[in-house]
Amino acid sequence: MLLAIHTTCIGKVGIAEENGLITNLFFEGELPVPEPYSEASALTCEAFRHLDAYLNGDLKTFSLPLSPPSTLFSARVRQALLLIPYGSTATYAAIAMAVGSPTAARAVGTVCSRNPMPIVIPCHRVVPSGSGFGGYRGGLKLKAALNIIENKAATA
Repeated sequence: MLLAIHTTCIGKVGIAEENGLITNLFFEGELPVPEPYSEASALTCEAFRHLDAYLNGDLKTFSLPLSPPSTLFSARVRQALLLIPYGSTATYAAIAMAVGSPTAARAVGTVCSRNPMPIVIPCHRVVPSGSGFGGYRGGLKLKAALNIIENKAATA
């Protein structure tokens, strides 16, 4: 596995690649220690360009080769997350309905919390049915910031 690091407006981000596929995106507080970092490959450089463009509000969808999900349910949730329009949100319950498991809102939340590629697979667009903003691997402050970036760019 190759792990390259890049500094963005949200802090350091690590992107892991294996066999020509993006496998993980790590936020600054999640980066492995000690640092087994590699030189950026052509693919991780492309992923960082996508990420920078997204964070600047210039990119709405990522077109990168991604490692496959580990389970069929995770694959269905990932596909549903990718269908949430840029600048919009969906509830955990709505995603559960969309994947054909209407009582699985908590399971959707679990898949989102274990999303190996946050931002690229936009779990930050998923919110609870009630009040609040739900959880996010990168923290609620980052989840809110990503949604603000999208809302500004979508209405510009």
